[in-house]
Amino acid sequence: MLRPRLETVLSAILAVMTAITLVWPAWIEALTGRDPDGGSGMVEWIIVAVLALLALASALLARRDYRLAMRRSRAVGPAA
Repeated sequence: MLRPRLETVLSAILAVMTAITLVWPAWIEALTGRDPDGGSGMVEWIIVAVLALLALASALLARRDYRLAMRRSRAVGPAA
């Protein structure tokens, strides 16, 4: 059950990064000293969208893998 846990942690990290980018969109400029979009904010919105999609995908994978692990453990039965 390590894989669903890792996917859950990854999903949480990506969700936090999405929230940080929504709250503080200028982190790219602060980190690199460059303004890749010339102040339009388009790069930040693209980053928000990509991070949100990755967080959702990771959460869905974690859910699927957790359910598969639960089915396998029920099929095997309790350990003697």
